[in-house]
Formats: sequence, structure tokens, C-alpha cells
Amino acid sequence: MAAIPGAGAQVRRGREKLHYLNAAPISDIAERWISHYDRPRVEALADLKKTLEGITMSKPEFVYTIYIRTTPEQLWRGLTDPAFTRCYWGLTWESDWKPGSASTLRLDKDDVAIADPAQVVLEPDPCRRLSYTWHSFTPEWAAAYDVGDDHLAKVAAEPRSKVTFDIEPQGEYVRLTVVHDGFEPGSAVLPGISEGWPLLLSSLKTLLETGEVLPAGS
Repeated sequence: MAAIPGAGAQVRRGREKLHYLNAAPISDIAERWISHYDRPRVEALADLKKTLEGITMSKPEFVYTIYIRTTPEQLWRGLTDPAFTRCYWGLTWESDWKPGSASTLRLDKDDVAIADPAQVVLEPDPCRRLSYTWHSFTPEWAAAYDVGDDHLAKVAAEPRSKVTFDIEPQGEYVRLTVVHDGFEPGSAVLPGISEGWPLLLSSLKTLLETGEVLPAGS
């Protein structure tokens, strides 16, 4: 079989005249001009890909800030004193609020107590910062709030999260920032606490500012 002729060559085959085009010069042009302008874009996309793949995505968390017309001392009581938490939360945290101390969650509903060795106070700095591990998800807790077995199994299997309250005086107001973190991607706990904290903190604000709490279900 004869080799294909070079660019511009002609071959007669009977009454037919066949023309062959050598694509090499066109490829050279493409490499010289088109690739010249495309290469930076390709390299930029490659660099972006490497950068994105090298970034360690932060784990999901809930962050919420609210301003309350009160004092740091009163806000601290609102977070730790059973007389306050029972009013707007419907439960109490029983602890001496010292580093490493156990904290027992007691639900007013059905008088359920939830205790666990890993349920502890992490950082108690009165009137400035409070941090503790989040409570355990037990069958008693699930029964008190009508939580199904499937959801209980999901939330109980997750790593324990923690919540931190940062208290900052702002004139006649106090800025309260709540950070609830320690969640894995796809957490089954995070959606629930993301809905619950804003309502809970709004009720705390109302209690401290007016002496009343938000109606149930607000």
C-alpha cells in the first residue's frame, strides 16, 4: 500500500484526480497560536483544581449572635441557674460549673435525668465564657420528646458535640455568641440544634429584658 503523499500532492487514478492535504502545518499553527492563548487558562484551571483539592474543608457548625439588654452577670445566671433555664428552656443543667465537672441534664418533662461521664464542663469563665459538651442522646430523652428509634440511632451514633457561649459587654447590651460545633458532614444533630437555638436564645432575651418568656411554639 503506497504511502499518502505530502501536502498539496496530486494522484491520478483513471479519470479521477485525487488531492491530499497534509495537516501538519495546520497543527503547527494551532500549537503556535491557539495553544499559546489557551495554555494559561488550562494551567490556571489546573492550579485551581490543585488548590481546591488541597484545602481541608472545615467541619460544619452552628454560629449565632444575639444582643441582649442585660448585664454579663445576669446573662451568666440565665445560662447556668436552674431557676432561669427552667423558665425558658424547660430543663436544667445541674453542675458546680468547674472545669471538668460533670453536668447532668434534667428535663422537666417526665423529670428525666441524663448523665454521662463524657457530659462535662469544658471552660467556665464566669460572665465571659462557658463551654460544655452537649448532652447524651438516650432512650429516656427520646421518649420525653417522642423521637423515633431510627432518628435516635442516628444521633446517638454521632461524635459528641460541644457548645460555647461567649459573653461580651456592649454598653447597656451584652453580645452573646453561641458556637455549637464538633459535627461531622451530614450530621443528623445539626439541623435540629440549628432550628432550636434561635428560638431558645430569643426566649432567653425576652426573659432577661422583660421577665417573660416567648409562648410555646413561637
